[in-house]
Amino acid sequence: MFKEILLPIDLEQEDSSAKALTAAADLCKTHGANLHVLTVVPGFSMSVVSQYFPKNYEETAIAEAAKRLEAYIAKRVPAKIKAQAMVANGNAYEEILHIADKIGCDLIVMTAHRPDLKDFLLGPNASRVVRHAKCSVMVLRD
Repeated sequence: MFKEILLPIDLEQEDSSAKALTAAADLCKTHGANLHVLTVVPGFSMSVVSQYFPKNYEETAIAEAAKRLEAYIAKRVPAKIKAQAMVANGNAYEEILHIADKIGCDLIVMTAHRPDLKDFLLGPNASRVVRHAKCSVMVLRD
């Protein structure tokens, strides 16, 4: 049923993705699916902000995120699962949706934090992914 599963994670809160990783890994085993583990490095949306960072800051941040993501996969993803590390740069929910479309994703498995009143039911990124994704989305509370 599922062939391409996307697992977006926040490397700054690795433990919060544990439930999503377990669910995604189980689905990969059951369906023989590929796992795409994605992290998103925030981008600069305003040039006035970027002038306060070194010229190669984004490239350095992306390279560091790639190393950390590879280590995350090596440590936490079961060896029998074919996992691909992916690093995007920009707005989290936009990049999740973009990558899901790009890889022909069947399912996005992600966590959502316990909501504050301002978030109402889901975190802002999870909520936007659920509303706009072209594939199924499984959201697990962290």
